[in-house]
Amino acid sequence: MTITSTNQGPVSRITLDNPDKRNAFDDTLIEAMIEAFERAGADDRTRVILLDAAGKHFSAGADLNWMRAMGELDADRNRADARRLATLMRTIDGAAKPVVARVQGAAFGGALGLICAADMAVAADDARFCLSEVKLGILPAVIAPYVVRAMGPRQARRYFMTAEVIDAPRAGQLGLVHEVVPAVDLDTTVERLIAALLDGAPGAQRRARELVHRADGSAVDDAVVDYTADLIAELRTGAEGQEGLSAFLEKRAPNWKPDRN
Repeated sequence: MTITSTNQGPVSRITLDNPDKRNAFDDTLIEAMIEAFERAGADDRTRVILLDAAGKHFSAGADLNWMRAMGELDADRNRADARRLATLMRTIDGAAKPVVARVQGAAFGGALGLICAADMAVAADDARFCLSEVKLGILPAVIAPYVVRAMGPRQARRYFMTAEVIDAPRAGQLGLVHEVVPAVDLDTTVERLIAALLDGAPGAQRRARELVHRADGSAVDDAVVDYTADLIAELRTGAEGQEGLSAFLEKRAPNWKPDRN
């Protein structure tokens, strides 16, 4: 099982549920999440969608064996696969109900897209974040519209290029998450946010996201989705992408990394 979905009164809880693989996602999980978010959004009983993860880590990002396999597909199938990930991010970003992300442990690569597409995020103080794609010869293309919106273009340039690990306090400063709290307080903080959301008018909350997108020009339109999906499809079939993914899976240094011995 890749995800579980439960209803707890007015809260629909969507849980990444493959802790043995650190909740890494592939095409199966992507499809399951799209379906779960659409179902929760259409459920009249649901007022808030909670996105969380089972186990020690939120998500290691994309499963690299799946990524390498996608890079070996023909151009049309590769592009179609990339667009499904873009559809997932857009589905979360445009969900019919407010989305709260609860984050613990590692949140790497595409996991930051899930977090930044959510309306608000709370992280444990020992959580770690990383936009690690450049080390694999690719880029966080599909998630970029949401991550750049959260942290701003200047900071995005740095972390897209360096793949530095970002600790939880720094993630809070950058705007990747709204609150950083001790792990023991994570659930109570999430519950407090949900309670605040339940006190608001649901119709106005649905329009709030639209208002913000229009006010700051951050709406992700079809042209942006097409560009980002086409970019990652191109990069993961290219020489650097194939070398980076192979090097990681073979536990060796990629050919562009300097020898510091």
